[in-house]
Amino acid sequence: MLLWLAAEEKGYRSNRWLTYKQAQAVGGQVRKGESSSLGVIFKPFEKQAEDKSGSKLFDADGKPVMESRVMAKSLYLFNVEQCDSLPESVVGVTAVPLSQEDVDTVSTPVFNRILDMLNASGVKATSFSQNRAFYRPSTDEIVLPAVGQFFSDADYWATLLHELVHASGHAKRLNREGITSSLSRFGDPIYAFEELIAELGSAFLCAELGVYGEVQHESYFASWLKTLKEDKHAIFRASRQAREACEFLLNLAQDVRRSVA
Repeated sequence: MLLWLAAEEKGYRSNRWLTYKQAQAVGGQVRKGESSSLGVIFKPFEKQAEDKSGSKLFDADGKPVMESRVMAKSLYLFNVEQCDSLPESVVGVTAVPLSQEDVDTVSTPVFNRILDMLNASGVKATSFSQNRAFYRPSTDEIVLPAVGQFFSDADYWATLLHELVHASGHAKRLNREGITSSLSRFGDPIYAFEELIAELGSAFLCAELGVYGEVQHESYFASWLKTLKEDKHAIFRASRQAREACEFLLNLAQDVRRSVA
């Protein structure tokens, strides 16, 4: 997310980044005078759980009780557009400016990937004329307004991706608190945090797939800001869980493609 902001601020069209040493390792060179951008990666690890007094915890069989933790590591990175002599395999394809028609629509390959994710997830999705978009955990179902009620087709698909990120938190998938907890209610911290995960996750998926729609969730801004002000690590936890949701959904689509190949 930090790199997205850096790319937007500095005008980079590529979403590929690497360290100074990585650029040199593949035969490239960062141009003189270029400045790096801060990125953060998250590495999961396990640590033995402790009680409030700091004593190690063991289960009934005497085995250590382990808990999952995440370590954040900062990296200073350069966009491939700041480098010379990089191989094409590293540079990739640079995005080109899109027409308004391209922005408002979703291409057939992207449409198929979204449907692959939806079908492989097992989530039911219905769309009809009404004014709400939501995911209902009790029936494992996504409900959307009709396509024609959105400003563009892309907005419809971006909203579906947002709700699909919510659905990834179901107990039979990633088992996320904001979806499975009976304490989660509109406006409370658990609900607000889940909405932040879904908003980030749908943004990640839209960027990965090439969907340029918008999700209209202004009503959540106040609760997001409250969450971020009260917990300085919330954005990192939300980003990690959003990434996990994206990887889960993209892997589902990839598995479908492999099965029919």
